[in-house]
Amino acid sequence: MPPKKKGDGKGGPKPGTKQAKAVAEKAGEVKKQVPEEPKKPSVKDVIGGASWTGKLPVNMLAEHCQKQKWEKPEYSMIKTADGFVSSVTMKKIDPKTKELIVIPPIKLPPSHKQLAGQPTALEARHFGAAFALFRVCNMRNIHMMMPPTYKKLWKEDFGEIKAAETREGKGWMYEADPFLAKQERESAAADLAKKRADREKAQAKEKASNAELGLGNGDARSKRIWSQAPKVDMGTRIRRDIEGLLRQHTVWNPYGVKIPETQKKAIADEFTGLGFRRSHVEEATAECKDREEVLEWLLIYVPDDDLPRWSLPEGYSAGVSLGSGDLAREGKIKRLASVGYPADMCSQILDSKNGDELAAAEQLQGTLAHGTQFSAPSVADEDEEAWAEEATTLEAIFGERYRRISAKVCEINSEASDIPPNTIFRFQKPTAHYPTTPPVISIQAKGVPAYIRLSAIRRAVQYAEENFTGESMIFNIMDWLEVNLPSIMENPGKLREISSVTASSAAETHQIPVRSARKNRRGIDWKVDSERSLAIRDAWEAKQDTAPQIEMTRKRKALPAWNIQHEIIHAINSNQVTIISGETGSGKSTQSVQFVLDDMIQRGLGSAANIICTQPRRISALGLADRVSDERCAVVGDEVGYVIRGESKAKPGSTKITFVTTGVLLRRIQSGGDADGNVASSLADVSHVVVDEVHERSLDTDFLLALLRDVLNYRKDLKVILMSATLDAGIFMRYFGSQRSVGLVNIPGRTFPVEDYYLDDVIRYTSFAPELAEEYEDEEELPRGEETLGKALRSLGMGINYDLIAATVEYIDAQLGNQPGGILIFLPGTLEIDKCLNAVKRIPDMHPLPLHASLLPAEQRRVFQSAPRGKRKVIAATNVAETSITIEDVVAVIDTGRVKETSYDPKDNMVRLQEVWASQAACKQRRGRAGRVRAGICYKLYTRKAESNMAPRPDPEIRRVPLEQLCLSVKSMKGIEDVATFLANTITPPESIAVEGALNFLHRVGALDHDRLTALGRYLSMIPADLRCAKLMIYGSIFGCMEPCLTIAAMLTVKSPFVSPRDKRDEANAAKASFSRPGDGDLLTDLSAYQAWSERTRAQGGYWGTQSWCVANFLSHQTLRDISSNRAQFITSLKDAGVLPVQYSDSSTSAWNRNAANRNLIRALVAGAFQPQVAQISFPDKKFASSVTGTVEVDPDARTIKYFNQENGRVFIHPSSILFSAAGYPSSAAYLSYFTKMATSKVFIRDLTPFNAYSLLLFCGSIELDTVGRGLVVDGWLRLRGWARIGVLVSRLRTMLDEALTERFDNPSVVSDGSSLGDRVIEAVKKLIEFNGLDQ
Repeated sequence: MPPKKKGDGKGGPKPGTKQAKAVAEKAGEVKKQVPEEPKKPSVKDVIGGASWTGKLPVNMLAEHCQKQKWEKPEYSMIKTADGFVSSVTMKKIDPKTKELIVIPPIKLPPSHKQLAGQPTALEARHFGAAFALFRVCNMRNIHMMMPPTYKKLWKEDFGEIKAAETREGKGWMYEADPFLAKQERESAAADLAKKRADREKAQAKEKASNAELGLGNGDARSKRIWSQAPKVDMGTRIRRDIEGLLRQHTVWNPYGVKIPETQKKAIADEFTGLGFRRSHVEEATAECKDREEVLEWLLIYVPDDDLPRWSLPEGYSAGVSLGSGDLAREGKIKRLASVGYPADMCSQILDSKNGDELAAAEQLQGTLAHGTQFSAPSVADEDEEAWAEEATTLEAIFGERYRRISAKVCEINSEASDIPPNTIFRFQKPTAHYPTTPPVISIQAKGVPAYIRLSAIRRAVQYAEENFTGESMIFNIMDWLEVNLPSIMENPGKLREISSVTASSAAETHQIPVRSARKNRRGIDWKVDSERSLAIRDAWEAKQDTAPQIEMTRKRKALPAWNIQHEIIHAINSNQVTIISGETGSGKSTQSVQFVLDDMIQRGLGSAANIICTQPRRISALGLADRVSDERCAVVGDEVGYVIRGESKAKPGSTKITFVTTGVLLRRIQSGGDADGNVASSLADVSHVVVDEVHERSLDTDFLLALLRDVLNYRKDLKVILMSATLDAGIFMRYFGSQRSVGLVNIPGRTFPVEDYYLDDVIRYTSFAPELAEEYEDEEELPRGEETLGKALRSLGMGINYDLIAATVEYIDAQLGNQPGGILIFLPGTLEIDKCLNAVKRIPDMHPLPLHASLLPAEQRRVFQSAPRGKRKVIAATNVAETSITIEDVVAVIDTGRVKETSYDPKDNMVRLQEVWASQAACKQRRGRAGRVRAGICYKLYTRKAESNMAPRPDPEIRRVPLEQLCLSVKSMKGIEDVATFLANTITPPESIAVEGALNFLHRVGALDHDRLTALGRYLSMIPADLRCAKLMIYGSIFGCMEPCLTIAAMLTVKSPFVSPRDKRDEANAAKASFSRPGDGDLLTDLSAYQAWSERTRAQGGYWGTQSWCVANFLSHQTLRDISSNRAQFITSLKDAGVLPVQYSDSSTSAWNRNAANRNLIRALVAGAFQPQVAQISFPDKKFASSVTGTVEVDPDARTIKYFNQENGRVFIHPSSILFSAAGYPSSAAYLSYFTKMATSKVFIRDLTPFNAYSLLLFCGSIELDTVGRGLVVDGWLRLRGWARIGVLVSRLRTMLDEALTERFDNPSVVSDGSSLGDRVIEAVKKLIEFNGLDQ
């Protein structure tokens, strides 16, 4: 073998040899010479820093998109002067249509573009992802996982951007589902574009017609619409009264808004083109806030004889027309008014001068030149030498042009070329010494408007006083007038200066009333072992040893909540917010509040304890107050009490646990904030707020949670406890957990096992055959089991079968035998409960009971009592029995699986109460009711497949109901300016389109004006009633119709008192008609029936004597009593809100009811309260028939009268309405107001009230002027033929009515004496409505 070479091998020199050491040393030297490359930083290091651990924005966005089944987000990058900027595009494939939906690239708005620039593309990409994530997840707290920089951006900068964009109406960009928001936005935009196109089309058609009052030569359709529009007139006398009120008291542009110069010029050009003088338009633009107000100003201040022709009524001729038996006096007034002064002022001053026409003329001129403080000399100067001497001179100068009318009056005919021909200047010797005082001047010139002539006289008198005093001045005045009259005609000066002849003072302005809290709530004294606390503890310890308390404690220990008492107390004491979840029956509602109170008493803080527990329903608050009082061996109203609307049992200072409805606590917060807008002060004396049943997610609950989250920032000592019947606490933890610690306690259930039987099982066990049940409905024995199961299921369909429910009740009763136990049936509504109970009543030995929220408290309590001996309790209930209350003896549940749920479509403003499938969570709560006292069974009247298709949980109410009341409540809260921003921070923000629609509605009803709360809005927010009912009651208090308006509002919250049995429908209709007068409509008919019942009740000394009368007149005795109860509650609420004085009674003779018999006025107030729920009556063409007395008009067939509203077009009167078969209306009725609108096969309206044109003008929406002279447009769609000035006068009168309303509410206890400005305004409004604008 050849010898091996040194170092020749795969592995190099052998380890440990000298060669290996030399090689290693050499390699080390090389390594030292070449420096090590620095380690490249990871993405996490760049974005979050070396020490940060968490998730990167890009990854978080990708995960979120994946969870939502959206496409992977795409990033686009550009380089700007600020650095790299990235935008994110999000996409989704519609699972049904397979269409790709793309959201426009998400990037920062231009106002914050400086934030977007990043040093590197990587950082820009993550910044873009963070903002995109904020856009879809801003209602969650996922930023806690982000790097520190992005946490700060999320909380501060991104939050500011959202708030700014929400204020600009772009809140929809921050919805959780951007694709749904985009779809809704596009749909709304399409609807808006269609409406705008229709409006522009209509406007184009209008512009094509001539500028005549008589409809011009427009297209045929436009002609027909205007020709069919109701006509509106105004009597001369009432018009003068209103003009006088307005000129003296109107405040223009109260907020001092300035119109930009370019816009001023455009308005001047436009209105000059319409026939106004440019100088007048310029004066108006300097004083008004916008184009509409400029037009109103012009139509009020420009005299009739200088208005454009299109703005005058048909056949108008300027002049004076006064009805009087004194022809001499009328002639004097006519001559004085021909100078240009207002006729009513001429009449007033002539009377003050005892009929002396010359003295009246001098007084009028003095007022014109010097204002109302002018006073003519009382003693005349008899030296007539200077006047006679000048008369001779003038006659010599002017010859035939001079004419002496009397020793004191002369006139001269002008021949100046620049002024109208045949202009005559008249001069009258003054009472004071002449020529120290100027003569009384008048100008007669054809074609020169009166106010221009007055302007010339005013300037001439002032010039003469300055320059000609002491010398003969008629010639000089004549010369000055001939020279200057042309320029005065061109530029007559300010109209307001001339109108000051009749002006006395500007209107007073009032601040909108702000209701001060009725109590200054003192903060809590947290001193341990205070004297009062020690007394409370001693009393509590003494009670623990009493036999009743020991027995109650033994029962309480059996509840699951007792076993984790210490965990509950520890969680509440350690956290500002605690969430307690537990199944129904675990004792969370009854025990948790007691654990808190007992713990505070034992720690020496009993005097500080003040626990408020909210409940979503009155029945829950009453039931819990009773139960907890019993467990503490106390009387309701002492240590434990309740406060619900219209009823209260609590003692301030003594009551430690108060159960209230959520609305009661909201109103306390709403009315109790301090001057700085801090609502926390309203809860200053409260130690704990417990919000029960939060899982129901009612509108009030979500609103309350948003307020409490803000209050907790100010009240670090306040404890908030949320209680839920489900384990879904995550959403509440995320909502409250971003800024404070949140405790979580789960109480294990105590329920027995419950077995489920589904529809096929029920039919099998009961042998129920639906067709045979219908065929043999009256038989005792039903053939069973003859139909196959499949046929039975198909024939049942999806509706509720009451015979099946009855059969199931019989089956359960047979199975239970002699064992005790009640049966609970869940149904969607009260109508279904009545039908169900009628079916159950046919079964012997049953004790059927209803349970729903509209029952009286005493009736609701019956379900907790045991059934009579030998009978089985059967309760038919709505979802009120799911979680709110616990009925101890229920052993079986029958669940129809249905619920009545409100849904709201903001696009067509339609509320639909629909019967739908309940959610899986609700059905789980229902079945749990069967396992309270023993193992139970739930009979589900639906299939397993139907259950699997149910929604997991119901939508929060804030997403499915109109938001007007909520938005008004938010707006009325002190310290909350931006409603949209506040609602965007609720636990589940509502759709932005619904918020926009609600705010728009509040502007239309007059609750808001330019986003400011009006006086009306302030008081609407204080009254716990439907907005429309509250508005009606406020109007009633202002117009002296309190009792009728109270009754109508109470009826609308209950229902009509009339009943209509199917087999006696004609008799019922006849009875109803006997209470109705022509044109009354539904509500006033119901009002008449209630008033008749009320009178009988008083006459017979109580309710029960009227029962037979009610039966004879097809009236529900119970409904009438419910209406009476609601009236009493409303009176209490109105007194609390300061609308009515504390001493108010229902005496019809009081000033509050001075107009209670004026049915025209009541109809108008109803229309105003229900605005914009108005339908126009469209009558067919008139038909005539011959008769003995001549040709008479024939009433149209009811089917030929059509009705239209703004949103739906044609609508139909509901068959239950008394107007369903109306063949005519009183001559003045042109519109219907409606309270309810429902969509079935057609859109029906009900609860109807007819009303006239002036009711519409005064109470229903904005008034626009048709500037081609055909009339007025109310609320953007209702046309009225008439004089444009009528629209302006009424519009301004309405503004003064608002001010009168404010003034009235500032002094609610002051009884009107009819002399104040507000009283004059109200009287003018009343007259306009009562006589439809005409003089009586």
